[in-house]
Amino acid sequence: MLRRITALAATALITGVIAGCGTTDSWVEARAATGWSAQYGDAANSSHSPVNGADSLRLEWIRSVKGDLAAQVALGSGNYLAVNSQTAGGCSLMVWEANNRARQRWCTRLVQGGGIAGPLLDGFDNVYIGQPGAVLAFPSTQWIRWRKPVIGLPMTMRMLSPGNLLVVTHLGQVLVFDAHRGTVVGTSLDLVAGVDPTDSERGLDDCRLARRECPVAAAPAFSESTGIVVLTLWEPGADRPVLVGLRYRPGQTPVLTREWTSEAVGEGPLASPVLSADGSTVYVNGRDERLWALDSEDGSEKWSVPLDYLAQTPPSVTPDGLVVAGGGPGARLVAVRDTGEQGEEAWSREATSPLSTSSVAGVGYTVVRDDGQDPAGMSLVVFDLGDGRTLNSYPLPGATGWPVGVSIGHDRRVVAATSDGRVYGFTPA
Repeated sequence: MLRRITALAATALITGVIAGCGTTDSWVEARAATGWSAQYGDAANSSHSPVNGADSLRLEWIRSVKGDLAAQVALGSGNYLAVNSQTAGGCSLMVWEANNRARQRWCTRLVQGGGIAGPLLDGFDNVYIGQPGAVLAFPSTQWIRWRKPVIGLPMTMRMLSPGNLLVVTHLGQVLVFDAHRGTVVGTSLDLVAGVDPTDSERGLDDCRLARRECPVAAAPAFSESTGIVVLTLWEPGADRPVLVGLRYRPGQTPVLTREWTSEAVGEGPLASPVLSADGSTVYVNGRDERLWALDSEDGSEKWSVPLDYLAQTPPSVTPDGLVVAGGGPGARLVAVRDTGEQGEEAWSREATSPLSTSSVAGVGYTVVRDDGQDPAGMSLVVFDLGDGRTLNSYPLPGATGWPVGVSIGHDRRVVAATSDGRVYGFTPA
């Protein structure tokens, strides 16, 4: 009898321990890296980092990809950075050690033509990247983890719920992948009808300038708090692009649904949309030289303000609702405060003309045309988010082309890159 009671007690103890522990596999689910995980920083495209950015920097290293760049550098949770270049030969996707003078960790060559999309890094240093006709995942080494066919070029990818990867191609195919296995979750959603699945390069030449033959020319935005995905879409035969809102419903069928289509933005949107910290508002540049704010529930207009220049890159958004307008030729550094009912200009710096999206982390970083000894060159400018005044300016030696953006690391490192393939690594001074 005593032996039976002891056995029953042991069984109950083991059962209780198992029940108390529950599943232990959640830690292996992929999440976006804590650094600048992808183009525009996070899934919302906010170009905001929670770190306390350094207002004084020191140029630590310069490297060249020996080719062209069209998307920002991605920074991981550790010390790795990933860059997707277009090269005449040799490697194009490269992973370097940001804290070791950009020593190359590994590299590989992808099918060329996908340079407008940047890499995505998760917290395990896995790299997710697209090439025309395929999406690929690499572990922390150069050997392919998985490779799956898609229709078109995957734009910069986003993490949805932990373990799930959002893939939107330039031809309008939308899929959710299991980031670990590379299997499709649910079914794909096709935003454009009649696409030839064997021609994944159709319209790619129009993507860089966001013209009509490239249906989805920019990275989508996703808000985990609302489950909304927002992207630009130029449908065949349409006079101008529109904004489309999708709803992500994890564990349901279908996993993605098309919720709304908005024509509110004057003359159509340009560049990637950006979502507010709570996911309730979509910010996007209009081709009418205005900054627009829309309701993410239905795509209706909240407000718009004139910029008086064509912002060719997305705005930046802080958690407290400060919107720094996008950059481009003829731009001015301007910030708009979202009051909930309207947008009010907080400050403007006419003498500072940002060429790139501003990246913000307590202070702001952007790249401007150098007005010093080399008027054809560029400088990285650090500015105050309170009034826009310049705190520091650092020349980018040998920079030509145009800037593709500034990335901010979890360790406060700052990496700027230009279209001519030069990458500049700064560390806090």
